[in-house]
Amino acid sequence: MTTLFTNATLADGCVRDVLVEGETIARVADAGTLDTADADADETVDCDGKHLLPGAIDAHVHFREPGFAHKEDWHTGSRSAAAGGVTTVVDQPNTDPPTVTGEAVDEKATLAGKSLVDFGINGGVTAEWDPDSLFERPIFALGEVFLADSTGDMGIDADLFADAVARAAAEDTVVTVHAEDADLFDRAALERAGDGTGRDADVDAWSAFRTAAAEAAAVDRALEVGADSAADIHIAHTSTPEGVDAAASAGATCEVTPHHLFLSRENLDDLGTFGRMNPPLRSEQRREAVFERVADGTVDIVATDHAPHTRAEKDGSVRDAPSGVPGVETMLPVLLQEVRTGTLTLERVRDLVAATPAEIFDVAGKGRVDEGNDADLVLVDLDDAREIRGDDLHSKCGWTPFEGREAVFPELTLVRGHVAYDARGDGERFGDAVGENVRA
Repeated sequence: MTTLFTNATLADGCVRDVLVEGETIARVADAGTLDTADADADETVDCDGKHLLPGAIDAHVHFREPGFAHKEDWHTGSRSAAAGGVTTVVDQPNTDPPTVTGEAVDEKATLAGKSLVDFGINGGVTAEWDPDSLFERPIFALGEVFLADSTGDMGIDADLFADAVARAAAEDTVVTVHAEDADLFDRAALERAGDGTGRDADVDAWSAFRTAAAEAAAVDRALEVGADSAADIHIAHTSTPEGVDAAASAGATCEVTPHHLFLSRENLDDLGTFGRMNPPLRSEQRREAVFERVADGTVDIVATDHAPHTRAEKDGSVRDAPSGVPGVETMLPVLLQEVRTGTLTLERVRDLVAATPAEIFDVAGKGRVDEGNDADLVLVDLDDAREIRGDDLHSKCGWTPFEGREAVFPELTLVRGHVAYDARGDGERFGDAVGENVRA
């Protein structure tokens, strides 16, 4: 299949013709240089007034399979990704079984054969991990390594963390860290929480419980251990400016989620326990400071920590509701809305969700609209914004913390030249499960 995109505005503002041959970007030329006859294209897409972007790489998702397919599975999660312009996802280890052995990685890779988008599988660390078999497999990175328990109860002690970091360094593998220090949690704050459920729960107690200081201390610890082993440390879902600054000062990398970027404790009255996540939402002042660091380049990437749970599960007390929110389908759309309002540039968004993730994690052939790269492409019309509605999204959980927020959704998503999602014309259609392991 050969597809010619004409008059496409790229992230840098240049208008180009882009020729896709099979799974690869064959040519990128000045607009008007290529025509259908010369390119011998099977399809020509006129992109006049629209932007053609590299597919996003979401370096942090929980597609829940195996073990929790009632929340999400590889088919529904990848459909949601494709509809949001995400063409590569990286799945985390806290499934059942957790991916802490080579055999568990193999099992998950088989299930990922249902994916519409490309994928990576992270290896995890528990007391039962088997590093020899794990590193024999094509894992994407080591992590999310949990320094405090979250969904899946995979928190580990200091000695095991140091051993795991040293092994990863020897294997030249990035370590992604969930940085919270449970010794600095404010348990009295949680004890003061009421017994309400859902939107009536005192969910702010969760933010008071899992303190900002707990994150800052764990980031410092992770960076120190990483320095001892000369390991590449990546701090996951950094929720505080202190954590971002510490990572940047140490030469490590970090990610910020859309929910920490656009939501704060001020939103919890509306969200209730649907706004409980780890690390929790922070103050509006901290949220604004994190956004500033995203805009100015201090934050390396945005990733979603897509962690879906059913409505029934989330509608519990602040002590019992599981932590996590969906986000893989809304990450790029909410960032594109910031481009519309002028708070972020399109080049910055490209770097946050595509170019820089590809560089940090050494994902060859992805992240930019360049000749020779995989044809992971997303066509968007920045003039076509709409409100986010959970009922319109494709995650199995069927809800979103961004209900009612303006966003710009893709009208076409290609994964290695294959149509993964197409909303042009009436309705929408999804492609086949063509996703491949980017490390295989």
